[in-house]
Amino acid sequence: MSDDHLEQPDDENHMPEAHPFSGYLRQFFRGPGRSRSLTRDEAFDAFSMVLRDEVDPIQLGAYLLMLRYRGETPDELAGMIEAVRTIARLEPDESDVPAACHPMLDWPSYAAGRTRGLPWFVLSALLLAQNKVPVLMHGYNSHLIKGVGTEAAFKALKLPIAMSAEEARSDIERHGIAYLPLRHIHPKLQELIGLRPLLGLRSPVNTLLRLLNPLQAKAAFLGVFHPAFLDVHRETGKLLALPRIGVIKGGGGEAERTPYKHVDLRLLDNGVLSDLRWPAALARSEKPEDDAPPAKMEHFMGVWRGEIEDIDAIAKIKGSAAMAAYLAGRADYIDEAESLVEGWWANRKIKRQR
Repeated sequence: MSDDHLEQPDDENHMPEAHPFSGYLRQFFRGPGRSRSLTRDEAFDAFSMVLRDEVDPIQLGAYLLMLRYRGETPDELAGMIEAVRTIARLEPDESDVPAACHPMLDWPSYAAGRTRGLPWFVLSALLLAQNKVPVLMHGYNSHLIKGVGTEAAFKALKLPIAMSAEEARSDIERHGIAYLPLRHIHPKLQELIGLRPLLGLRSPVNTLLRLLNPLQAKAAFLGVFHPAFLDVHRETGKLLALPRIGVIKGGGGEAERTPYKHVDLRLLDNGVLSDLRWPAALARSEKPEDDAPPAKMEHFMGVWRGEIEDIDAIAKIKGSAAMAAYLAGRADYIDEAESLVEGWWANRKIKRQR
């Protein structure tokens, strides 16, 4: 039989049915002049599918890498954050939540870069908690290349680590502070952030988690490594109607104030954007010439107990705490915040280990 007699398939009739997620990818990859970002509603729907495991791994990789390549928009981030809050059930009936269970400050911790050392900002948060500023820390950085993770610091300080958002509220009511690991917010989120070694890059998940504010705190203190994300966080927070956000380019990407140069606190306060420049806490001449001390828990605890005098570390602790106190509304001016924290540090409560 000749080829002329072979029945040719009708492409349209034999085209497999498109995957529901493919339409979102099509918006990204249609080519110059035709591709576009997702709307807030589209981002909500797309990321809801991701969280429900309704997306093929090839689609997931394409989605995350394209967002990373061109940069996620505030609308996309807002939609993705709303998807997480909905799927992870982070929107409780406020009438059922006692006021004492509400954190005053949300403090995300997701950095894991090569410059991350000891988490001095955890001691900053503890200072606030000891002085009636309830704090929720949440995060994932136990995959640190070097240094000590936030969860390990909480364990060393014998501070509570919550198994759920509800338990975090109870811990805050009892202790004034809690740490909520990412795996206990939603396991899919930890799986997604854990793709970084496979993809070779951070993904938009790293960005949205800093703005998640799982317990709807009145204020949030965010740190980023790349300056380009300072305003992205503020703009997204504005879309989400978050009341008060402070974002800094912090040490290793955490909300930790660098002591040897000025730090700009990028603010969102009830819809209004502003910047507040905090002067250097220490002169460059005060910077130790020796190599940095090893990132060991013994050093971390020794500074907290007053057994080790580490000028650099103490400046980071006090400086970060002052910014956090300002964001939480405990001070109206930089000098007032720094003076307040000086007293907190001098009178801190130290649990001696047996």
